[in-house]
Amino acid sequence: MRQALVTGGSGFIGQHLVTTLLAHDRRVRVLDLRPPRCAATAVQYVRGSVLDPELLQAALGDVEEVYHLAGLPGMWTQHKNDFHAVNAQGTATVIAAARKRGVSRLLHCSTESILFQPSCTASALAEDVSVTLDQMPGPYTRSKMLGEQHALQAAASGFPVVIANPTMPIGPHNGNLTPPTLMLQYFLSRRVQIYLDFIMNLVDVRDVGAGLMLVMERGQTGQRYILGGENISLKKLLAIVGVISGRKALRIPIPAVMAQTTAAVLEFIADHVTHKAPAGTIEGVRIASRSQALSIEKARRELGYAPRPIGGALEEAIQSVLNKSQESTNRNMMNIRAYSGLADES
Repeated sequence: MRQALVTGGSGFIGQHLVTTLLAHDRRVRVLDLRPPRCAATAVQYVRGSVLDPELLQAALGDVEEVYHLAGLPGMWTQHKNDFHAVNAQGTATVIAAARKRGVSRLLHCSTESILFQPSCTASALAEDVSVTLDQMPGPYTRSKMLGEQHALQAAASGFPVVIANPTMPIGPHNGNLTPPTLMLQYFLSRRVQIYLDFIMNLVDVRDVGAGLMLVMERGQTGQRYILGGENISLKKLLAIVGVISGRKALRIPIPAVMAQTTAAVLEFIADHVTHKAPAGTIEGVRIASRSQALSIEKARRELGYAPRPIGGALEEAIQSVLNKSQESTNRNMMNIRAYSGLADES
């Protein structure tokens, strides 16, 4: 049984990757700041950060494969330099430690957010799209591109590194509030839905987990592979969400200029007043404004990647959000009853 280390294995994608690896007779070690929510006895958990070189060296003992998923997601953080520290420098630290340990293969998990054309094209974008660091729309995407550049440089120097670019994963979230889950949560809670329409690519998170293993086993060194599902507009997605949830809403599209102005105000308030993640960010609007359909043909052709239709995962994700909302409502009602002396005495 091969030993695999999964950095960020407690995250949304990470937990599904771990499940896939266990099903394929891998011994799995997870390095993360928090333990897996559904910790299996077969999983060895190491608490810590990818920014700790000594801890990395210890965690890499007898490891043959490294799946580097650890990163700082989202478009906002109180300290903007954290994006660079975790997503860029963290990747460089993991690669250096893996090379020192003589790991046989490393997979770097990047993102589809760095894949775009400055000018829109009619055809779906593939892995060969070329953009520069200066063209990145903000600190998150710059840090992710720098991380990918570290991986490509390592591959060019002879270290066996492959790269995966998952799109927007959805499915039952088990408490992992990823950007797609937060988006669904946001719109499901509103009867008036003001939105910026854009193209996104949704994929079942379980297919991403399986796809990462395919990239590790069959991917070519120094190559990137888009692990996606179906391209869909936000306008169409909101209509589907309404049908699945049974909730009616007034949907109002707005232009990118208005969305960016609103995001700038929300981000300013988050940075200087609330210190909590805003509902929208300037970088997020810029990413949406540049978004295009993505192609997964390379992953299909070279890896045998075959994602399932997205409908089932979307229903599960919506149901998870609705269940969470109902649980919160029930707790609030119980608190109100207890405070007002209406709690049952039986």
